[in-house]
This record gives sequence, C-alpha cells and structure tokens, in this order.
Amino acid sequence: MLLVSAPFDNAPIGVFDSGFGGLTVAREIAKALPDESIVYMGDSARCPYGPRSLDEVDGFVQQIGGWLVERGVKMLVIACNTATAAGLAHAQRTFPVPVIGVVEPGARAAAHATRNRRVGVIATKGTVESDAYTKAIRHLDAGITVFSTATPRFVEIAEQGLRMADGPIEDFTSLVSKVYIRPAFEEIAREYLEPLRRCEIDTLVLGCTHFPLLKALIGSVVGREVVLISSAQEAARDVAEILGRHGASAQTGHVPCYDFFTTGDDVEEFRGFGSRVFRMPINSLAHVDLA
Repeated sequence: MLLVSAPFDNAPIGVFDSGFGGLTVAREIAKALPDESIVYMGDSARCPYGPRSLDEVDGFVQQIGGWLVERGVKMLVIACNTATAAGLAHAQRTFPVPVIGVVEPGARAAAHATRNRRVGVIATKGTVESDAYTKAIRHLDAGITVFSTATPRFVEIAEQGLRMADGPIEDFTSLVSKVYIRPAFEEIAREYLEPLRRCEIDTLVLGCTHFPLLKALIGSVVGREVVLISSAQEAARDVAEILGRHGASAQTGHVPCYDFFTTGDDVEEFRGFGSRVFRMPINSLAHVDLA
C-alpha cells in the first residue's frame, strides 16, 4: 500500500509591527506552532503608528509586506492593530500569500467572551478612529454595544516598564503592578479606563499589541470581573488553521529559524526588549533601512 505524505512547506511566516509589541503575537505563533520558522520585522524607526494617517500606515504595510514576501515568507501576519485597520484589505489584494491581521481575531474573542454584550476597546488613536473593532465586533453580533477609547500613552508606559525591568518578561509581568505603583502611571490609567468602567463593560479588548504587557495595571483599574482580551492567541489559531487548509504547515520535527529585523538604530535595545517579550533569546537580529 502506497502511503502519500501530507504536503508541507518549511518556508517562514512573516510577522511585522511598528516595533516590538508584535512580538506578543510572534510568541504565541511560536508556542502554538513549534515547527514553524518566523521572520519578524519591527519598524521601530517609524513607531508609533497610532498618530499617523491611515493612508501613510497603509503605505508602510505595502512596503514591509513586499520586503517580507521577497524574503520568501508563505504567509503574512500584520501584528499591529493600527496597521491592520489601515492596510489589511489592501495587503490581501496585493500580495500572493495569505495575509491576516489582529483586529478580527480579537473581535471574535470579545464577541464570544462577553455576557452582557457591553465591550470596551482600548487602542491607539488611529485604530479607534478607523472604527475597525466596532465594525468587526458588530459584524459578529449586531446586538453588542462597543465603547472605544484611545489610550496612546499606554505604549509609552509599556516601553518605560520594560526599561525599568531587569530579567525575563515573566519577572516583569509578576512585578509590573509594583512598577506601576508610581502615581503618575496609575493616574493616567484611571483617567483612560474609569469612563469605560462606568459603562459597565464586562469585556475589554487590548487593541494594541503593546497592551498585554500592561495587563496587571489595566486589570487593577477595571476590576477582576472584566475579561481582558488579547488577539495574540486567536491570531495564532488563525495562522494554524489557514496553513493547514492550504497544506502549507511546516514538516513535523522541522527545526525552526527565528530571524528578526528592525528599522531602528538601537539594535541592542531592540534585542533586550524583544528577548523579554518573545521569551526567548533573540540571536539573529539585523538593522534594515527601508527609507
């Protein structure tokens, strides 16, 4: 009897973000799909994307997506909420490989999690103004009321927290509430989140890939009864499902390669931040000038 082996594709998955926040998504992909290689691009030179126009960010998506496709990736993951809102549809029309973003997976998780159908979304200015989450959540359940607010300073707080923290990200996560006892940070969080809490939400979407690093701070303000949704795990499930459907999963037992690139000038800072977020040492890292 002739056994036909299942098709496979050991080419890497391309993942990109405006900086290192998207490594929360890359980490979940690596955890869920341990045979898959990843090429990650962090566009730190142009971070943050949130205050920029959606047209400008769409141009960045086309540029970085094209660069990754040239490197032979079999799939693209836009691991940035602002970039997903600005450029996902255009990227799906342009590139010859499957492209997913992080908004739809996060919206799906929120729609499944809410009990009272009152969902909050915190994100960058660009993501909130795009209305991407409201549309995606209400497409799944038109009866859900969505309350969105821009929280741009959370990106800055996350980066400051990583600068203050030594050691692995697990230590940072466990100590983060102590780090953020600083009154100025708690005051900012309350100013952003108290209006959402008063809206009686039971589910809160962390609509920026930096924000899972702030779960302890955010959770302490909104309360333990509010479910915090990160799109990273849902996005990893989507990647697995799409690769399986296309017969493009890596061969079982394939030894993965993780290659990282940044447009930022401080490669060692990216390595330090990134290793703690990715929860593995970032060994293969290079600077790329996309300008």
